[in-house]
Amino acid sequence: MNPKETPVTSSTRASADRRRPAGVPARRRNIEVDGHEFTVHSLASTAHARDAASEAEPPTYLLVHGIGASHRYFRRMQQSLAATGHTHSLDLPGFGGTRKPERPLAVEEYGTLLGRVLDQLEVPRVVVVGHSMGAQFVTELARQRPDAVSHLVLIGPVTDPRRATAVQQAMGLTRDVVKESPSGNLIVFQDYLECGPRWFSTELAAMLDYRTDLALHEVRSPTLVIRGDDDPVSGSSWCAALAAAAPDGRLLEVAGHRHLVHHSAAAHTSAVIDAHVQRHPSVKQPPTAQRPIEYPAP
Repeated sequence: MNPKETPVTSSTRASADRRRPAGVPARRRNIEVDGHEFTVHSLASTAHARDAASEAEPPTYLLVHGIGASHRYFRRMQQSLAATGHTHSLDLPGFGGTRKPERPLAVEEYGTLLGRVLDQLEVPRVVVVGHSMGAQFVTELARQRPDAVSHLVLIGPVTDPRRATAVQQAMGLTRDVVKESPSGNLIVFQDYLECGPRWFSTELAAMLDYRTDLALHEVRSPTLVIRGDDDPVSGSSWCAALAAAAPDGRLLEVAGHRHLVHHSAAAHTSAVIDAHVQRHPSVKQPPTAQRPIEYPAP
């Protein structure tokens, strides 16, 4: 087995079976950060209720959507993750009905804003989970604020520099929607309409320019890369390269799923994320610049 790959075990499957969404509504609130509007959808952990003898503080998860999307396609995953931790799922500025910024925002700016969101939420340490372009945002957050990010999870990450054109990305998305679940497509199409083509195209340029692979060299959080094994947007070799670039990097490919694996296989994906958090102790302080990062041999 490739040491960069995370195996799917029977205990992971059993954990997934226990994580079927229970339909608990999330608390919603709007917050302003540097003049930008975020909507935060929060669920408290049910972990202590299920294990009263446990004294461990449950983790807190921050879920960050991709371009054109919203918190809606994270609903199933958020319900599943609540089995072990607190969750905050965001609608970023310009998406999910939030107010659109007056100017384009670079990925680096989103990373800074996310750090200030955590400050406002008074959350000192989180497991950050980003999908698609959201993977760029959380990578940048982990790069800028290593003190705030215990673990990093990238789902269907972009953008492979070999495919960094609008046409190539559009072709990948078109191939993806043909085989996505109807429920996933419905959520995404509604979110795209709400976002609108103007803001989508504005942020698309930032997505194509950002080098996730290079930024990961400056990240210190244990990193898990997840993709559906039939994802035409986030390719296998690209995701393997990201896992290799990250500290304690691991790649998991979920059989039979595509770009919206976090929606179509929410319980299973959540169980894998929880296993990643439990398996890899977080780095509380970043190592010195002189200390080399050692990667496992292929």
